[in-house]
Amino acid sequence: MDKFHLVITGRRNTGKSSIVNTILQQDKAVVSPIAGTTTDPVKKSYEIPGVASVVLIDTAGTDDEGELGELRVKKTFETIRQADAALLVITGNRFGHFEEILTEEFQKLKLPFLIVHNKSDLEPLQEQLREKLLQKYGTPVIGFSTCQAKREMLIQKIGTLVNRQNSSSLLGDLVCPGQVVMLVTPIDSEAPTGRMILPQVQMLREILDRHGIGIVVQPEEITTYFQRNSLRPDLVITDSQVFGKIAPWIPQDIPFTSFSIILAHHKGNFDRYLAGTSRIPELKDGDRILLLESCSHHVSCEDIGRVKIPALLRKYTGKQLEFDHIAGLDRIERPITDYALIIQCGGCMITATQLRHRLQPAIDARIPVSNYGMTIAWLQGIFDRATQVFTCYRPNPSV
Repeated sequence: MDKFHLVITGRRNTGKSSIVNTILQQDKAVVSPIAGTTTDPVKKSYEIPGVASVVLIDTAGTDDEGELGELRVKKTFETIRQADAALLVITGNRFGHFEEILTEEFQKLKLPFLIVHNKSDLEPLQEQLREKLLQKYGTPVIGFSTCQAKREMLIQKIGTLVNRQNSSSLLGDLVCPGQVVMLVTPIDSEAPTGRMILPQVQMLREILDRHGIGIVVQPEEITTYFQRNSLRPDLVITDSQVFGKIAPWIPQDIPFTSFSIILAHHKGNFDRYLAGTSRIPELKDGDRILLLESCSHHVSCEDIGRVKIPALLRKYTGKQLEFDHIAGLDRIERPITDYALIIQCGGCMITATQLRHRLQPAIDARIPVSNYGMTIAWLQGIFDRATQVFTCYRPNPSV
């Protein structure tokens, strides 16, 4: 499950940072009676037991002033566009222009939000205002004070936002209790030292949560496994970059896909990826392709996005292609219409909301979009096999 990003917004000096500290029960965010203490977005992680890991994002007040203030407000709105939900903090029963701008942005982004009337020990929330906002926005409006014992109530309300936005699982209904899933995890120069990459860890946890049986092997051990074991996997999930190598070793009757393709299905835009990948044969000499990575990392000669995919595309198409690469959520500098194809990595380091907003300009411009795993599967001739697990295969719960 993705970390759930909750952005905390409102005017200056409404106590946004104090709310963060109250939730964390630690003095992590700097607080001061001076308006504008928080300048850049500040992220803090918090685990809601049994619900999710939440990233609390404290932001600058949207009523900030001056040249620097305008830049801070701009950064706040950029942060809102990358969040999964929001808290709008008000005080003194004041709900005016700045709050309306924020709620308009939330509604445009279809972002669920709570309205928190802070410092209610000094001035209680008026019932008339509560009813007015509830009728207008259909969202809870709660009175709160960091000086009163209402922390658990606020956390419970945040939990309802998480459950509304973050209820789907990685494997969906692909794995039933007792079924065997083989994870193929190559250890090469791109593998992090002493640990597994995030999608592999997420998949293992999901298998355990579903009371499945996980088998983890490197590609070189697959044939040995099938020779020495009668326990056949019900599903094989592999790193996309070894698709072509191991496909012949996996019996045709065993469903077979990749970490990247599962992430693509989990985070949305799956049908767009299917359609966009099929446009690869239409690439022409001079076409420019954008590869979007969700993280920053050391680049080696085995890098999947910067080395392997470009080489495979040039070989498959026989065309002179140009490639741009952007890591994390950095700005796309070129006009999106400069690109003939956009290929997104699995996106394990960003949320589904962030990935959706990342790709939306390309989708709006009718530019084909694909995914690392789908692109590699297409280029190696196993696209239908690698994607049919989400269109044809359903496990037998009685197995």
